[in-house]
Amino acid sequence: MKIYTHPDLEQVSLSQVMQALSDPCRIGIMQALIAEKELACNALPVSVAKATLSHHMAVLRDAGLIRTRVEGTKCLNSVRMEAFEDYFPGLLDLLKAA
Repeated sequence: MKIYTHPDLEQVSLSQVMQALSDPCRIGIMQALIAEKELACNALPVSVAKATLSHHMAVLRDAGLIRTRVEGTKCLNSVRMEAFEDYFPGLLDLLKAA
């Protein structure tokens, strides 16, 4: 079973978050996760190779935007809404509206 690590948001810079959100595919992933609350990787509305999706998810995770938990054989992803809103207020609202 894969174990995912998630950074403490105190250690994440705004520039790292903005870099993670600079890709249209990652913005789409974030919007889907905001709308659905939690999704498995195979349920995300993207049409990229598995390796590319893994890269996008790692970038979002490393920027502190998402949390990934393992349940059986699925990796379920969600936005770290409350914690993220505390450190970067209003940014997730911009993603919802985009």
